[in-house]
Amino acid sequence: MNQVNKTPLEFRQLVPDLRAQLKEFFLELHSNQDEKFFHPHPFTPEAADEICRRVGKDLYYAALAGNKILGYGILRGWDEGFETPSLGIAIHPQARGLLLGAALMHFLHAAARQRGAQRIRLTVYKENYVACGLYSKLGYEYEDSGSDKLVGFLDLGRRKASHEAE
Repeated sequence: MNQVNKTPLEFRQLVPDLRAQLKEFFLELHSNQDEKFFHPHPFTPEAADEICRRVGKDLYYAALAGNKILGYGILRGWDEGFETPSLGIAIHPQARGLLLGAALMHFLHAAARQRGAQRIRLTVYKENYVACGLYSKLGYEYEDSGSDKLVGFLDLGRRKASHEAE
């Protein structure tokens, strides 16, 4: 990842041109057993193809350094008619610790706000301490689901002035 660290970071909506990179990213997540905590869909080549071809209101983004996907973020639920989108992120195992998760979250907050969302929800496993800490730091407030997961909500209107540039 040394060379990747020197490459400018960009956020891009996932499109067919990024299928190969997304497949590679999913393979890395699977190899690292990241499905334990993050499993919005299978991390298969077929899922990567479908995501990169999809058309709809839901948003699927990649954080790239050059041609390599370092992070993956989703805002979904709009296609099913929900007013509040559900957010999810995954960071490449070799890119963790670079504060990319927070940057991707801020980007997704802005994308949701631009779409008119007033708040965002997410679900996180209680034992995923790193993610729980990040989400709390970003202002998510949790509701205990009575299981091994927490459901977090972020009021986008309230957070706008305090943590994100307009």
